[in-house]
Amino acid sequence: MTSTAPETQRGQDAGDPLGEQPTSWQRRLRRFGHVPRPETSLRDRLDPPWTRPGRQVWSVLAIPPHVADRVVRWSGWGGPLLVTLVAGLLRFWRLDQPNAVIFDETYYAKDAWALVNQGYEGSWPKDVDKLILKDPSSVPIPTDPGYVVHPPVGKWIIGFGEQLFGFTPFGWRFMVAVLGTISVLLLCRIGRRLFRSTFLGCLAGLLLAVDGLHFVMSRTALLDLIVMFFVLAAFGCLVVDRDRSRRRLADALPVDEEGVLRPDARIAETLRLGWRPWRLGAGVMLGLAFATKWNGLYVLAAFGLMTVLWDVGARRTAGAVRPYMAVLRRDLIPAFFSTVPVAIVTYIVSWTGWIVTDKGYYRNWAATEGKGSSWSWLPDWLRSLWHYENQVYDFHVGLTSGHTYESNPWSWLVLGRPVSYFYEEQAGCKESSTGKCAAEVLAIGTPLLWWLACFALAYVVWRWLFRRDWRAGAIACGVAAGWVPWFFYQERTIFLFYAVVFVPFLCLAVTMLLGAIVGPAAGTGARADLGLTSKDPTGERRRTLGAIAAGVLVLLIIWNFIYFWPLYTGTSIPEDLWRDRMWLDTWV
Repeated sequence: MTSTAPETQRGQDAGDPLGEQPTSWQRRLRRFGHVPRPETSLRDRLDPPWTRPGRQVWSVLAIPPHVADRVVRWSGWGGPLLVTLVAGLLRFWRLDQPNAVIFDETYYAKDAWALVNQGYEGSWPKDVDKLILKDPSSVPIPTDPGYVVHPPVGKWIIGFGEQLFGFTPFGWRFMVAVLGTISVLLLCRIGRRLFRSTFLGCLAGLLLAVDGLHFVMSRTALLDLIVMFFVLAAFGCLVVDRDRSRRRLADALPVDEEGVLRPDARIAETLRLGWRPWRLGAGVMLGLAFATKWNGLYVLAAFGLMTVLWDVGARRTAGAVRPYMAVLRRDLIPAFFSTVPVAIVTYIVSWTGWIVTDKGYYRNWAATEGKGSSWSWLPDWLRSLWHYENQVYDFHVGLTSGHTYESNPWSWLVLGRPVSYFYEEQAGCKESSTGKCAAEVLAIGTPLLWWLACFALAYVVWRWLFRRDWRAGAIACGVAAGWVPWFFYQERTIFLFYAVVFVPFLCLAVTMLLGAIVGPAAGTGARADLGLTSKDPTGERRRTLGAIAAGVLVLLIIWNFIYFWPLYTGTSIPEDLWRDRMWLDTWV
């Protein structure tokens, strides 16, 4: 059988690399589930191996060994690409429906069209949406600047799709659907690297593919899924950077006479890890997230702290006596300049259209109202941009007007109040007892997936605190970075669909929980200390039952996605069936 449980990865940062006895506080924590890290080689702790399917799988399927080896070799990309293909087919199927400007598409689709055609957003007249749907070529782009409250990157991306396919629903949704599809591929590969298992990586991608909120946001021209894409890409870059830097540490450590890698305090504390392009790439991705919506700034701070702590763990594992001081001397400054300044420069560059056209909103503020300022030695465009950003910040923190579909972040994980993007009733529906049919696009996650994620997050936090599993900490960091900042603005008008930014991390958490339910192969991983061996029928029975339980949960999640499919796509159904899907009163 394939060893798929998260416990099977060796190389956690926990514990003393020299194998000393646990401290008294560690012994006290055992009553809460704390266990010492399984004894593995130092190289495996720094550069964990990948799991491979056992021979039993191929023998059951009657696949020859040489063919099985080839399948395994190609599955690292083949499996994720297959999951991505399914996700893409779902997202692009009837992407132009409903043929309407739904929810906040009324802002972003038009701003994107103006941006790609004239370099800045225009002030569109009211009630122009119907004219755009009827004949977009007859609607002129307004030259008067429009006051917009979000940076331009997301609108540039939406506008690129409009350039390809026209000023139509398909055109303004196209690039968002592309990024939604690619994000499934990213999560498959990230999960594979995180858990060292192709199976678990593909499972995480599959869960993302059938999440209702991610699906709806992938088919709507809003900015939040674009933020999610760049956040996920940045996380992936940092995970790759972590692997490469730890491998470089392992290669630099000494080997004893028996060929065993040994820790070395001097090397661990003084080695420079050199050029780290993946961390630089993360800085660019986080800058693009910040340049789409400002909540990307919180993710930048959280991920920056996370990657520095990863360096601390790596140097401690390699034998550093004072790992924090070593990171302060060798890694902190390069980490800062690879992320924060890069993200800021990326953000400023994203405003190039506004800067060079000289016609955007507040573009000439420095030369008019701001003339004579003590900061006049700075370029006018920079001072005007700073003033614009201050005005936008005041708008965001002061946005307290009520909305029918607003929700508090406390209710997001349980899907307390989803957002209806589109709703239409049709009379004369013979299949309904009320004589009506309903078509709705409801921004809501797949309920069973999200409710299971509540338990998965509890498991992840427990595993991070008491098993000191860095993967659990990384997943928790991703969720916290996208969710916790909204608790500081609870009086502001906020919506459930903002949660799409951390949906991939919820899928990783559920994957980790499902892997634990399945359990490791008998006699391997963290469960070996329980006395399970390859010949132990109790271990095999437990793993079989775990696999059945995990499989049933996945099938229920897929069924739940299919059941809510009409509400995700705006498909017209009898009103009776629509009401059957309103599981909570707050969903109406």
